[in-house]
Amino acid sequence: MGSVLIVDGANVVGARPDGWWRDRAGAAARLHEQLLVADVEYDAVVLVLEGQAKGGVRAGRDAHVRTVHAPKDGDATIVAEARKAAEKGDRVVVVTADRALDARVHGAGATTLSPTWLLSRL
Repeated sequence: MGSVLIVDGANVVGARPDGWWRDRAGAAARLHEQLLVADVEYDAVVLVLEGQAKGGVRAGRDAHVRTVHAPKDGDATIVAEARKAAEKGDRVVVVTADRALDARVHGAGATTLSPTWLLSRL
């Protein structure tokens, strides 16, 4: 059993009005780089990307960060990742401000933290 932090990439990137909408792939790449050195106490970090953001980071593992490309919508992929980790017995936390997603991941056995919490540690 371990601890897993699942990051709703679109939601976290969207929480900073830094022009991310002009370069979604670049914003995803910056978030990925920040997660690699972030001060978070989790055994694993899962970054879920969707749409144009997927062009910024290849899918796969890089140190303790695993990037997952959502085939369609990010929410379904986030819920699936949360459920999979919770079923293994891991403590799962999802970073999102999306209220509908919050309810779905709680049903999958996860808790949530806000993008502000994560951004303060990057």
